[in-house]
Amino acid sequence: MTASIEQFDVPYDGFTLRGDHYVGAHSNHTLLLHGAGASTRQMHHLLRNALQQRGVGSTCFDCVGHGDTGGELAQSSLASRTRQAQAVIAARAVVSPLALIGISMGAYNAIRLTQTHAVDALVLMVPGVYTPDADDVPFGPGFSAVIRRERSWVDSDAWDILARFEGALLVVAAEQDAVIPREICERLVASAVRARQRELMVVEGGQHHRVWALLAEQPERFDAALARVIATLQGARG
Repeated sequence: MTASIEQFDVPYDGFTLRGDHYVGAHSNHTLLLHGAGASTRQMHHLLRNALQQRGVGSTCFDCVGHGDTGGELAQSSLASRTRQAQAVIAARAVVSPLALIGISMGAYNAIRLTQTHAVDALVLMVPGVYTPDADDVPFGPGFSAVIRRERSWVDSDAWDILARFEGALLVVAAEQDAVIPREICERLVASAVRARQRELMVVEGGQHHRVWALLAEQPERFDAALARVIATLQGARG
């Protein structure tokens, strides 16, 4: 039986957000948010396909400036990315409560979505968090200047937002991540004081842009890591 993948378009502020839904046999409340730079939804097929094979569906779209959606990165921002996700959730009527997978920058957008939506599960992979000063700054040199200030992420609102989160949290860190300090991953878990479960999973040998591809080289490791992700996602009711 061929796995079902549904393509979709969602209008947003003069753009057309292009995405797809990997239909799950058992659950379809998961939204995956990709990272920054050259990231696209296609880069996460390995993970999403593995989830789908185990009955877990997922929705994902290319943010403005990325992939099939197109446009320029300078036409988007952290705040805009969160609003884009909100537009997709509404247009696609994603089942609530949501389960969110946020990757790199997408982890911050996932955290922000817990302020406006019922979210029962968060999987934050190689997560980036940001100072509120960067929220509305268009991506480009100005944004980079803000986030490259020494330890600019320390005053992020992510810590306080997660302190109010009551669902299941899994933070996935790459052992050899040259982009995201381990301290961020550890502090995210520590901040989630009201979460019904919280866990830090460190992928030995993993790099910022190479976590699941590395795990896939050793199927037993891949399956074990995926099981932890699914256990978190399936904690979401709905």
